[in-house]
Amino acid sequence: CMGAVLGATLVGIDKSRAVHDYVRMCEAWFNESNGLNLVLNHQRQETGGSFWYEIWPHIVFYALSDRYPDKPRLTEIMHTTADRWCQACRDLAASGDVPNFDHTSHNFRTGQPVDNGRWKEPDAAAGVAWLQYAAWVKFQEPEHLDAAENCLRFLQNRTENPYYEVLLPYGVLVAARLNAELDRDYDVDRLLDWCFGISDCRGGWGVTVGRWGEYDCDGLVGSIDNRGGYAFTMNTFAQAAALVPLVRYDPHYARAIGKWMLNLSNSARLFYPGELPPEHQTSQFWQGDPKHVIAYEGLRHHWQGKSPCATGDPVTMNWGPKTDLGLYGSGYVGMLGSIVRPTDVPCILQLDCLATDFFRSTAYPTFLCYNPYPRDRSFQIDIGSARANLYDAVTHRFIAESVVQRVNVTL
Repeated sequence: CMGAVLGATLVGIDKSRAVHDYVRMCEAWFNESNGLNLVLNHQRQETGGSFWYEIWPHIVFYALSDRYPDKPRLTEIMHTTADRWCQACRDLAASGDVPNFDHTSHNFRTGQPVDNGRWKEPDAAAGVAWLQYAAWVKFQEPEHLDAAENCLRFLQNRTENPYYEVLLPYGVLVAARLNAELDRDYDVDRLLDWCFGISDCRGGWGVTVGRWGEYDCDGLVGSIDNRGGYAFTMNTFAQAAALVPLVRYDPHYARAIGKWMLNLSNSARLFYPGELPPEHQTSQFWQGDPKHVIAYEGLRHHWQGKSPCATGDPVTMNWGPKTDLGLYGSGYVGMLGSIVRPTDVPCILQLDCLATDFFRSTAYPTFLCYNPYPRDRSFQIDIGSARANLYDAVTHRFIAESVVQRVNVTL
């Protein structure tokens, strides 16, 4: 629910001024009545089950707080929960200042880590680093900055890839921001490589590469070895939202992120009904979405004799839903939709680097454009109605001055 409110917000829909104030309604996920004082996946929930289910709701909620500064209750909840996670960092630091996130979760009632004996979620450190840095930017309380840096130190000290679900890319962004804004020296290269490599804590987790059947399926996020690959809608949108702003803080990643986002944007359409033949979908029978705006939960390399196949877990695993279409992932499409816009040249996109850069300082409009062609190409970039100078942050030079609306650029 919060993902849908945030996704709509990012593409310009004020969800506080609809028939209902959906932004205020998101306060319902603040677990105050049970005394936990955390934003969780359900409105009455305990902690200790899974780090990412307990951290990701906070990231979404904080993003809403950033985009609705006129909602003081959101700010209050953000402050309260940031203090709670700051204390959790102290609880997880058995010795010294660096917390140990090599656990499944954390029990906020006992102040103790939780291990279920089956898996660990060390990329929780990245998610908490993002929460704490956001809190420091918002409230300027030094304990939040200290907590953010201690979380990154935990990741810096690791030699194995900690990627578990959706959180690691947010740690990459925090590391790059700290390097740029506070002159730190975090190893962004290694953290970013982990986001595209193969996880050591969750077998096969990574980013898809190559053709599945007759379709290019590069750049999607999920398992790369589950029946040949199983990419997920929500994870793909979330990683795009975290990593496109990265180039603002370290422009030398521009080419890599631009190339990846072009492939991701092309491949992500296959999550949607109507983009594959009916026999390559597991819920093609459902006619309740004639405009095909609800995506499947994911895309499999091979399923039911077809490659690729748009599908999900609900029907096969008998979760209760009657289709494999996933509202929980589809709601986040605003993350991708707010970033991506076409230009007049096919395959050259104009990616908005500010769209999902939450808790940032004032910035000029900033776009990433990548040329995948083997030769120079000229295209038109839309700069809006205000007269402006166009600056290339990679080459550090002005390439157009006193221009308005659209200008031709050669890459």
